[in-house]
Amino acid sequence: MSVIDPQALTTSLQRLAGRGTADELLPTLRAVVDACVDLFGVSGAGIMLADEQNMTRYVAASDGPGRILEIVESETGQGPCTQAFVTNQIVPSSDVTTDSRWPRLATLIRPHGVRAVLGVPIALGGAPVGTLDVYLTEPHEWTSGEHAALSRYGDVVEAALAASLSAHRAGELAEQLQYALDYRVVIERGIGYLMARDHLDEVSAFNQLRRAARNSQRKVGDVAEHLLATGDLPGGQGNR
Repeated sequence: MSVIDPQALTTSLQRLAGRGTADELLPTLRAVVDACVDLFGVSGAGIMLADEQNMTRYVAASDGPGRILEIVESETGQGPCTQAFVTNQIVPSSDVTTDSRWPRLATLIRPHGVRAVLGVPIALGGAPVGTLDVYLTEPHEWTSGEHAALSRYGDVVEAALAASLSAHRAGELAEQLQYALDYRVVIERGIGYLMARDHLDEVSAFNQLRRAARNSQRKVGDVAEHLLATGDLPGGQGNR
């Protein structure tokens, strides 16, 4: 990863933030990931946003391997981007193909040339609604300076999303984000309940909740409310 020029970063942030209008949300997000690659010297970048099942989904990527990374993370519920979304913290991996935290991701992404990955949470009103992710084709130990710079870059995504929700003109994407925001507290409470009841870590509890939502064909917020009211997941999914 190239050395970050503070002035170039500031200029790029200002230029991209100025494009953050509801009328051109997806083009803005695509511009963000393309500019991210140029500015930081990474191999690729992408953005994932939460849907109504509170699952992060591919929205924009700079290239094919970046898109595959996002799809595999969404399908497996594993990886630095998934963990960044659940914990609302930056999550690095020096090499996802050998990272023991996410064995399924490691196996599936290995043929596609993605090695070092950094997941940066994207939040609205303090609640995570997605991630900005970057990757390199070689192993790399991410520095605190890279964490800080990419976190600032995530502010551009937040500004674009906030403008879209404020204007109510981003269609289905805005509706999904609004649902994620409206139900974030109850979903977090449901995750906490499963962590305490089943002795799970945060990501495992999150995946159990969304798996129950998928199996019962209900929205994850409704499933979390059911869990908190009854102590059980719908249909006996994951119950003790």
